Amino acid sequence: MGYMPLTPFGRTVDAVLLKHQQAAAGHSPMHSAVSKWDALRELAAARKTHGLSDRDLSVLQALLSFLPGKEINPEPGATVVHPSNRAICERLNGMPNSTMRRHMAKLVAAGILIRRDSPNGKRYVRRYQGERVAYGFDLSPLARRFAEFADAAEAERALEARIKQLRETVSLMRRDLLNLALLGAAERPELSVWDQFHDLAHLTARALRRKLGLAELAEIQARLAAALDDTKQHLEPAISEDPGTSGAQNEHHYQNSKKDSFESEQAVKAAHAPETESKDETGYAEKPSAERPAHRETPPQPPEAPAPSGPSLPLRLILSACGEIHGYADGAIRHWTDLLRAADTVRPMMGISAAVWEEAKTAMGAAEAATVVAAMLERFSDIRSPGGYLRHLSAKARTENFSSAPMVMALARKAAA
Repeated sequence: MGYMPLTPFGRTVDAVLLKHQQAAAGHSPMHSAVSKWDALRELAAARKTHGLSDRDLSVLQALLSFLPGKEINPEPGATVVHPSNRAICERLNGMPNSTMRRHMAKLVAAGILIRRDSPNGKRYVRRYQGERVAYGFDLSPLARRFAEFADAAEAERALEARIKQLRETVSLMRRDLLNLALLGAAERPELSVWDQFHDLAHLTARALRRKLGLAELAEIQARLAAALDDTKQHLEPAISEDPGTSGAQNEHHYQNSKKDSFESEQAVKAAHAPETESKDETGYAEKPSAERPAHRETPPQPPEAPAPSGPSLPLRLILSACGEIHGYADGAIRHWTDLLRAADTVRPMMGISAAVWEEAKTAMGAAEAATVVAAMLERFSDIRSPGGYLRHLSAKARTENFSSAPMVMALARKAAA
C-alpha cells in the first residue's frame, strides 16, 4: 500500500488514535504471525484490563471471521478486512447497526483495530500492478500486541485463582463460625455473644451471593478470623468440662450396659419368681412386695421405666437442628421426657409400628430413639420406609456401632448452609 492514512473518514481525531497509529508505524520487525483465535482467546481473558466487554469481543470475532486463513500478519496494512456494516451485522445474528458501530468504536479506541479508510470512506480492495490495496479494518495490532495480551491474561487468571481460593476460605470460615455459635448457644447460653456471631455468619452468607473483589474478601476474612478466635476462647471452659469424644463413647457404653443390666435384672426376676407367677410370660405381673428388696442392688429407677441416658449432644442443639418435632409436642420441649413424648406421638403418623418403636427404645435407649425419630422427621420425604429404616438403626445399635450425633450434626450443617 503506497500511503497509509492516519485519520478516519468523516470522524474526529484524538490523541489516543494518533498514539495507536504511531505504535503501528514504529513496530519492531521481530514480531511474527500469530493465530487469530489464540489472540482472541488471550484478549478475552484480559478484556477487563483493556476496558472491553464480551459484546465488544463478539464484534471482533465477527471481523476475524472475514479474515482468510488462521494467522494474523503483524505488518501494518497487510491484514485488512473490508466487510460492509450489513455483512458484519449478519455475522452478529442481526445486531443493530448503531450498536455494532458503537462496539467497533471501542475496539478502535483501545487500539485493537485501526481504521484504514478510503478517500470516500468506503471499504474495498483493489490491485495496482500486482500490489494489493485494501481499505477497511486493520487487524495487525492483534499480532503486534499478542505478548501484551498474554501477560495481561495471565495476570487476570492468577487474580481469579486467588479470589476463588479466598472465597472458598471465607465460605469455610463462615460455616465453622455458624456451627460453633450453635454449639456455644447450647453449651453456654448465659453468654450473649452467640447472637452476634450468628448474625455475622448470616451476613457473610448474604455477601457471598455477590461477586466480591480481592480486597472485600480479605476484609471479610479478617472479621471472621477475629470472630473465630473469640468463639474458641468462649468455648474453652465448655470444652474443658466436656469429656469429649471418649466421654461420648463412655456415655454410649453406659447406655448399653444399662440396657444389659435391665435385661439381666429381668432374667434374675424370672429365675427367682414363684412357680405360680412364672406362668405369666409377659413379665408385667406385679411382684410381691416382699421380693422387691432382694433386687434393690441396682440403682433406683422410676416406677414406670428406667431413666434413659441422653445422646452425646445437648438437647438444645438437637432441638435447633430438628425443629419439626416442636409441632408434635404438647408444649415447650425442655427435658428428654418431653422429647420422648413428642416422638411417641409422631411415630404412628410416620408409619413406625409400636413393636419397632419398642425395639428401638430397647436397643438405643429411649432418649437416643427419640432423637433418631426427630432427625428422621426432618428428612421424612427422603425416607422410603421409616419403620424399616428405624429397625435397621436398631440393629446397628445392638452392635454398639451407632450414634445419633452424625445425623443431628448433618441437619445442623444443612440448616446453617
